[in-house]
Amino acid sequence: MNLSSKLAIVTDSTACIPKNFLEELHIHTVAYYIHRNNEVLRDLVNIQYPEFLSWLSTAKNIPLTACPGPGDYLGMYENLAKEGAQEIISLHMTSKGSGAYQAALSAAAMLKEKLPYLHIEVIDTLNVALCQGWMAIEAAREALANSSMENILVKIRRMMGQTRIIQTADTLKYLYMGGRIGKAAHLAGSMLNLKPLIGMQDGEVVALGVARGLNKAYEKMVDLVQASINPGQKIKIAYLHAGASEQIQLLKNKVESRLECAETFTAELCPALMVHTGPGTTGLCYFPVN
Repeated sequence: MNLSSKLAIVTDSTACIPKNFLEELHIHTVAYYIHRNNEVLRDLVNIQYPEFLSWLSTAKNIPLTACPGPGDYLGMYENLAKEGAQEIISLHMTSKGSGAYQAALSAAAMLKEKLPYLHIEVIDTLNVALCQGWMAIEAAREALANSSMENILVKIRRMMGQTRIIQTADTLKYLYMGGRIGKAAHLAGSMLNLKPLIGMQDGEVVALGVARGLNKAYEKMVDLVQASINPGQKIKIAYLHAGASEQIQLLKNKVESRLECAETFTAELCPALMVHTGPGTTGLCYFPVN
């Protein structure tokens, strides 16, 4: 760990933050668990993108995932305190889809008596992937600029109402295998080359529509982004994919031909999230710049 100030930023592997951002901004992550047959894997610790992607593309049964427990967060917080942290902002995947937020709250409560000087703010981002990641990135930038915890929390809470994810799966196979759609929908969707558009609202996954083929799906994504911002408003956007670098470039071209972007980057979907949508998943996470 490398602690650059008295205020530390913690998030989960599900934030999908690229390694260079983690290192440059001193963001600390706690890994999710993946139960694959008789193996217990730690997301992005002992299982990385290429290996998991290759295995998942041939898997007959999808693995189970589990959030970190209170002990995982407790260990992280204690280590940061030993390095000199006096304040910690801990950002987590929506509590409506994971127990990470509650586990982190429990860990923070355990430390109240042991380390009374340590101020920990545990945040339910009500989002996932690089929407959660954007909040951690922006918080870490503010921390490096010596902003106060109070000011950083104001920015995070504003972003919670503005940051959005839109993604589509290359195949409905993994949504079916994970029990999220029925067999009839899976078969019909596959035959018709239907691409579901999925987003998040109030911390829960919601359907945003269906398009026939990736090209139309990407056009619809851009329409949805454009409709959610003011005319001429700039956005910060992260493109997210699972083994689909060519497709994500197509999406990027469509977005940036129609919208003004203040910052962009591309990242890979972490294995713990890839489980649920499968290889070929593409999407974007964005928020407007005020």
